[in-house]
Amino acid sequence: MEPVLVAKNLSKKYGTVVALESADLELYPGEVLGVIGDNGAGKSTLIKVLCGAVKPDSGEILLDGKNVSFTSPIEARTLGIETVYQNLALSPALSITDNMFLGREIRQKGFIGKFLRFLDQKAMAEEARKRLSDLGLLTIQNINQLVETLSGGQRQGVAVARATSFGTKVVIMDEPTAALGVKESRRVLELIAEVRARNIPIILISHNMPHVFEVADRIHIHRLGTRLCVIDPKKYEMSDAVAFMTGAKEPPKSN
Repeated sequence: MEPVLVAKNLSKKYGTVVALESADLELYPGEVLGVIGDNGAGKSTLIKVLCGAVKPDSGEILLDGKNVSFTSPIEARTLGIETVYQNLALSPALSITDNMFLGREIRQKGFIGKFLRFLDQKAMAEEARKRLSDLGLLTIQNINQLVETLSGGQRQGVAVARATSFGTKVVIMDEPTAALGVKESRRVLELIAEVRARNIPIILISHNMPHVFEVADRIHIHRLGTRLCVIDPKKYEMSDAVAFMTGAKEPPKSN
């Protein structure tokens, strides 16, 4: 089976600080790849490179076997890579609906949509409500309320719903359950399973080890800016992963 997304020898420096050093990653169709590592290991930088938010100093990215180079997240989104950022990347002054469809608004049919560019607010609101209901965010009463009026968990839900709705090739989730309660976190894990069932692969970055071990098919362990190893969660315990991350235990050799 050929990987959907491949990163080879990615490197990124900020002055004298090395964020990535010859980092590799492979993501296969229909799999959930967990990415774990200590704070400062370079996980977020790796994800930002893969989704176009950061341009690497060297290395290459292949999507469906073709070399790609992103200058912005918009280019990555155009090719089907959607991301839930750790800081959510939402616009607080806009409504839930506007945030869901930001950059891909639905226009009205006919002349006023095609030439006058009038937006179909009703269609977008209905679609946004459906997607949020699917996520189980029933506490949101008004789909057109401003994001700045939402709780942290509700904002997280909006970001997750947006990414899983529009990702066609790859969905990247950076700490998707960090601000969510138990019920909402469970729904996100169920949503990850649903996306995988559509054969769309997911990269899941999380400090919540039980969540990672529950849903991941493989776990990529990142340390000091590079990939340390990839393990099978069915063959290793969480304590083993922590020991690999911290250097307390020798990592398994790659096949």
